[in-house]
Amino acid sequence: MAGCAGDAMPLLCAAIEAMADPKFDLAGLNATTGSVVPAIIVNGPVRHALDIPCQAGCLGGVAGPAPAIGRAIRLIMRNVAGQLIDATSQSVYGTPGRVAGIVFGEWEERSPWAPLAERRGVAGDAVTVYGAMGTANICDVVADSADGFLDIIAKSMAYPGANGFLTSSAFSETLCAINPVWAEVIAKAYPAMADVQAYLWDRCALPIDWWRPEYRAPIEALGRIEPDGRVHLTLTPDDVIVMVAGGLGGLHAAMLHSWGTCLTVTRPIR
Repeated sequence: MAGCAGDAMPLLCAAIEAMADPKFDLAGLNATTGSVVPAIIVNGPVRHALDIPCQAGCLGGVAGPAPAIGRAIRLIMRNVAGQLIDATSQSVYGTPGRVAGIVFGEWEERSPWAPLAERRGVAGDAVTVYGAMGTANICDVVADSADGFLDIIAKSMAYPGANGFLTSSAFSETLCAINPVWAEVIAKAYPAMADVQAYLWDRCALPIDWWRPEYRAPIEALGRIEPDGRVHLTLTPDDVIVMVAGGLGGLHAAMLHSWGTCLTVTRPIR
């Protein structure tokens, strides 16, 4: 159990069950050269019962049981699933998340939209497992409108080296955590989450000319170049996963890029 409390066992079981779903492609995640780690996102009252962080510092640094829960999952990944660097795993760099995992909750009480797990078909206590290439910060001190916040998030997520643009992957997802201050402003303009996803997806794109000429043929072969010459980070708006978490500093969002072939899986915590 790596030091985590027995009360966390149902969450651990749900997380392992989600990771074992073939859609999550655990074998590929274990073996890849990428720095992917399963991010565990928790919804429902169990967040409070287990003291899972969802506010300031939720992605790392908050004292409490989350690192021990993440460590238990990491030990299962290594000792049961067999993820060993330079043996079964060829990860070039790895990530600090491969030590204590990434375990955090959604700040549902401050979210103007339905909880992430509920939107994915599982209401109440639930865990969502997402194949994350670590975390990255998005900062803006100028924007003060819904479109302004969404623009900076989308354009930050769309960078040429993101796994979603790889020609070796047929699909990808991406995830962003929006702080409650920005979320409140965004929801007034876009009360439907589908509209938020559509806005982000449309602007989560780059002109094909941003890549050197030799990239055009393989990207075109995948049918990824739009008539206007843009390439989207993900295939559809549904592949842009959005949630609310983080502190009230109001200047930041977080992006967690997908490794690629891992599809996000949500399971109830029984």
